[in-house]
Amino acid sequence: MAQAIFTRTAGRDRSANARFLGSLLAAATVALLAGCASRDSIVVGSIPDDYRTNHPIVIAEKNQTIDIPVGSSDRGITRGQKVTFEGYLQNYDRQAVPSLTIMTPSGGANDVAASHAARGLMNVAMKAGVPRNRIAITTYQAAYPEASSPIRVVYSAMRAQTGRCGRWPADIADTTENKLHANFGCSYQNNLAAQIANPADLLGPRKQSEIDAENRNVVIDQYRKPPAAWNPETTY
Repeated sequence: MAQAIFTRTAGRDRSANARFLGSLLAAATVALLAGCASRDSIVVGSIPDDYRTNHPIVIAEKNQTIDIPVGSSDRGITRGQKVTFEGYLQNYDRQAVPSLTIMTPSGGANDVAASHAARGLMNVAMKAGVPRNRIAITTYQAAYPEASSPIRVVYSAMRAQTGRCGRWPADIADTTENKLHANFGCSYQNNLAAQIANPADLLGPRKQSEIDAENRNVVIDQYRKPPAAWNPETTY
């Protein structure tokens, strides 16, 4: 009788131990799977998926370049060249006075004409407010000796800009993730950066200008006046 009671007790203990070990194994499996899911979510979440992060607008020094064509028979600058060059100099910062470089072609069919035109452009630049000591006239090798190469004018300025567009590191159709492709938003950011006249506006607000008291009174008077009666009829 005692032996039978011992046998039943031992069987219950083994069954309880088995259930306990099974619970531990299930808990360990759930924890392992959760760790894998958490790790995968961290890896996927670390990949940038915002066009403002992938294509940020930065402020950097950028060359402002213009090519002015010159004929081989020209002597000096034409009216069209002068107007084009004056429009190019409108964005020249006369407070920062960056160096203005006028590069004439060497070894081309219009070497002599380009030299005369370069001196004329220098005179136009000085009349526009560019100091003489900030203007340099240099030469560059013409690509085609039998052709007329343009005069290239360059100066550096601080501009808002982004990286170049066209990055396609992967096939956007070969993915199962609902994410933006690498080139998404690049053209939008480039266009926005090109429209910013003062790059410092991206760094902080400007100083508030003085109020116009007279215009403020006009606005207040208009606000105090009773609204005019609305007439739905149109008189022709």
